[in-house]
Amino acid sequence: MSNLTLTKTRLFEGVWEGQLVYDGEHTIQPDIEVTHLERPIAGVQVIESESAGFWILRVQIPAEVIADGVQTFLIRDRRTGVTLDSFALMSGDALGYDIRAEMALLREELDLLKRAFRRHCLETT
Repeated sequence: MSNLTLTKTRLFEGVWEGQLVYDGEHTIQPDIEVTHLERPIAGVQVIESESAGFWILRVQIPAEVIADGVQTFLIRDRRTGVTLDSFALMSGDALGYDIRAEMALLREELDLLKRAFRRHCLETT
């Protein structure tokens, strides 16, 4: 189990940022690995904050990993192997299809509920 806590602060201009805090007192810089499809992402920065006690994690999202569908990134503590957090990017035609399919399913379920409710109302009056 890792004694690090990671809290997302923002995603801006293709850079995911978070705040790393140790539970208790540690002065060792965290050793963080970010992967996409089990491949490490280059350019991960762990920067000590001016006010001691936490580090800023910056992950530059490479343009070559941005594609249709859902792209998931895992953030791990390399020393313990524990996954601290993850984030996902969703885009493109595949996402649109997923949303349309989900909306169609919701409409079908709503129609089913409306029919059942109307039948119930007729039977109870």
